[in-house]
Amino acid sequence: MNKTILGSTVLVTGAGGSIGSALTKTIVGYAPQLLVLLDRSEHNLYQIETDLALSRIAVPNASVLGDICNEELISETLERYRPNTIYHAAAFKHVPLMERNPIAAIQNNALGTNVLARAARKHRVKSMTMVSTDKAVSPRSIMGASKRVAELALVRWSSKENQMNSIRLGNVYGTEGSVVKLFAQQILAGGPVTVTHADATRYFLTLEKAVDLIVLASELPTARILIPDLGEPVRILDLARRMIEEAGSAVNQGIPIRFTGLRPGDKMTEHLASSSEFMESTDDPRLSNVKSTEMHPERFDALMTNLASAVERRDLFAIFEALRSMVPEYEPSEYLLRSLEGASA
Repeated sequence: MNKTILGSTVLVTGAGGSIGSALTKTIVGYAPQLLVLLDRSEHNLYQIETDLALSRIAVPNASVLGDICNEELISETLERYRPNTIYHAAAFKHVPLMERNPIAAIQNNALGTNVLARAARKHRVKSMTMVSTDKAVSPRSIMGASKRVAELALVRWSSKENQMNSIRLGNVYGTEGSVVKLFAQQILAGGPVTVTHADATRYFLTLEKAVDLIVLASELPTARILIPDLGEPVRILDLARRMIEEAGSAVNQGIPIRFTGLRPGDKMTEHLASSSEFMESTDDPRLSNVKSTEMHPERFDALMTNLASAVERRDLFAIFEALRSMVPEYEPSEYLLRSLEGASA
């Protein structure tokens, strides 16, 4: 029995997304008093509403169509529904797309999370758990850097009365944009199956396991940034070959694999913790707590103010100055460095 959810009011952001909707359907089984669904996509919000209406388990729910960056909406929502627990799954996740839209990545993932976490502290939400990513570790992509700032925001606003945790996950099978879904589409079309690099590896986990870990993370009382045991990383080339083989001889005959090269923001390998972080055990062996240097709250707030001002002005150079001050280990891709040169010219 999950004491965090049972009889509580629970808010899920990004409730209509791949992880958000799976999380929502799992939460229903833990008997919350009220389930509040927040999503910026009308289609996704309608779909999860419909799915819940068709579910055999009836739970009172309310839908909020809106953006986590909207401070007035977030404050109004928390004031109206008084959630005990927030699961924060709303995020922009696609690495190459975010490299081409860096301001949107920072605005949604970094600033939006800070708005939500600050409001959760103000409105005395007991717990908040955010879905983070291994790409936040020594980030090479703007998406990873934005999620690292989001992690720092939860550390900033967490307290004994308002416990906030992040959990770093790898690539989740079955989600929109998953390489598994892309490979399946390419195989069905007869190929080629596109792999970035023969030696590229990633951590993978199922959607069901991801949801279980997120819920588990919300129950740990003294954690901050959590990482699960995901086993050994998988070579993407091996995954592609296995999927082609499993498609059956009638489908996979002659399907080629084409190497495309690493995309802007891609790394050859991902890690769940950086060399400057160290891990300690938690109350549950499935999760470890990551310890790293914490930023002074006043410095964090000042840098976030600078970052928000730069985003409002759409000043890419100022955004990167603030970002590198917050995440000094961030190494922008060559693509973004060229964009910076163009912006400052």
